[in-house]
Amino acid sequence: MNKPDLPDPDQILASARRTFATEIEGLQSLSARLDEHFVKATQMLMHCQGRVVVTGIGKSGHIARKIAATLASTGTPAFFMHAAEALHGDLGMITSQDVVVAISYSGQAQELMTVLTVLRRMGAQLIAITGNAQSELALNADLHLDAHVEHEACPLNLAPTASTTAALALGDALAVACLEAKGFSREDFARSHPGGALGRQLLTFVRDIMRRGEQLPVVTPDTPVPDALAEMSAKGMGMTIVADPPGHPVGLFTDGDLRRLIARRGDIRGLPVSEGMTRQPRNISADALAIEAARQMDKLRINQMLVLDANGLLLGALHMHDLLAAKVI
Repeated sequence: MNKPDLPDPDQILASARRTFATEIEGLQSLSARLDEHFVKATQMLMHCQGRVVVTGIGKSGHIARKIAATLASTGTPAFFMHAAEALHGDLGMITSQDVVVAISYSGQAQELMTVLTVLRRMGAQLIAITGNAQSELALNADLHLDAHVEHEACPLNLAPTASTTAALALGDALAVACLEAKGFSREDFARSHPGGALGRQLLTFVRDIMRRGEQLPVVTPDTPVPDALAEMSAKGMGMTIVADPPGHPVGLFTDGDLRRLIARRGDIRGLPVSEGMTRQPRNISADALAIEAARQMDKLRINQMLVLDANGLLLGALHMHDLLAAKVI
């Protein structure tokens, strides 16, 4: 069998643009049809005393899974239930306090009809998202959201394309409406995404990653420079803290300070470290966010920062590498 000729690049681009245009048209029509049913659906989700259960089968099931994930990550407790698995035990996950969002473009999926019967006996509320307002699912739901599109992007008008995009956008709109109504914040989002970049930035504090105790290079102001260098090498922070006996930092001696001291004094072997230290080193609170330490260090073009308590006593220190290792930056 001969392989078909590759289509012309212009034809490929034209096909892609037709798909975009069809799906955009479907979304614009959906947006224009939004009414009090969407408002009531949002309120129903907001007042849900249990969980939001999003269900579907086939392509609608894939969309339902994504909508459930979006709801859960934006402050509305939700999970996905496969409509077929529901008939073999998963219905046991649903309680009378839950709100079920059932997605079926035809509104006639047999599995959802069986689920509907059980939900009616159970007393759980049902929001249907379909493309057929006269379907059995739409007519028997507590609320129906119309996701009808005039045409699929598929040239055969068969493969779910524009219709699944419309259902997905409707689910996203519900999630965002709930998010905004609840005053869901960046911090709230971070708490549900602790492994993501935003979560690390908003949930990682200086105290979580700072070096402390025996990890800290510390010398006194009268320590000879060679001994200070030995302490720097042993602790691997590219600096040593210069502190008085009570533990108040009075300076910082870095690799840069060493080079400048050599340039200024030549033979430094007999000098105390106080001769070359940077006085009043930059510091931050242990309760500050690590990302704030990163911002300050970047702005000041420094690689190390001290961590002090309210009385100015040394608690720890940060190196830029610590922030990188914690994936804060």
